[in-house]
Amino acid sequence: MTLRIDRIVKTYPNGVRALQNISLTISPGMFGLLGPNGAGKSSLMRTIATLQLPDSGSIHFRDIDVLRQPEKLRAQLGYLPQEFGLYPNMPAEAVLDHFATLKGVTQSGERKELVSSLLQQVNLYEVRKKSVGGYSGGMKQRLGIAIALAGSPKLLIVDEPTAGLDPTERNRFLNLLADIGDDVVVILSTHIVEDVRELCSQMAIINKGQVVVQGEPERIIDEVRGCMWRRTVPRAQTDDYKARYHVISTRMAAGNTVLHVYAESDPGDGFVAVEPDLEDVYFQRLASVSSGTAAR
Repeated sequence: MTLRIDRIVKTYPNGVRALQNISLTISPGMFGLLGPNGAGKSSLMRTIATLQLPDSGSIHFRDIDVLRQPEKLRAQLGYLPQEFGLYPNMPAEAVLDHFATLKGVTQSGERKELVSSLLQQVNLYEVRKKSVGGYSGGMKQRLGIAIALAGSPKLLIVDEPTAGLDPTERNRFLNLLADIGDDVVVILSTHIVEDVRELCSQMAIINKGQVVVQGEPERIIDEVRGCMWRRTVPRAQTDDYKARYHVISTRMAAGNTVLHVYAESDPGDGFVAVEPDLEDVYFQRLASVSSGTAAR
């Protein structure tokens, strides 16, 4: 039950080339698609979800040629876009009942049981009769995932699902994704490194419409092990260090700047070696693409 994306290219009428020969192979389980805003993640998600056609390339899921047989893919697809509309004056159970009908669950008894089960799964059963216009952002996201799950999909796409959620709602939503099951291909598209680190056994980083790196998070981290260095400097000296070293990220701490530098050998000058994490890999890969250097 593999999703195979082969050399997908997409250029919009305004000339923006959103996807540049994207190729990915995604197996069942949680797959993280990581990249900054504007990297092409949503363009890729919309293409996989058959909401837009690419200029060239192919997509196959199981035995389905997605671009030639979009209706077959839609029958097995659950999609939670970055922004989605709900009927604000309707209670959650009525909204979910409506979407379950659209997904082909036509028997009223079966649909009632499904709606009840999904609302319990997303922890909204106690507020099922409340109008969704009064829901918090996290509650709406959880209702969105219930809608996406209504047709028992084999391919689930969630695009930036935790953006704007408070920490409690974010953790609740991520736990919900983690419980979906190993026999479903789940694509989590996000710019939040922690979401991928906590959930995904496979991942890819994309930037400027290109795949920068893909594989298992631990293997990807291994590739920069021994090459990450840190030093804390006065804030006024930050630009000087950026000019002299390959600084991949900075953060403020007690009025000073903590620099993370990529170097294949000890840069000296007071830098100390640090154990890399996925965030270091993320910034290093994006910096390599921006500077035009080849990824290691």
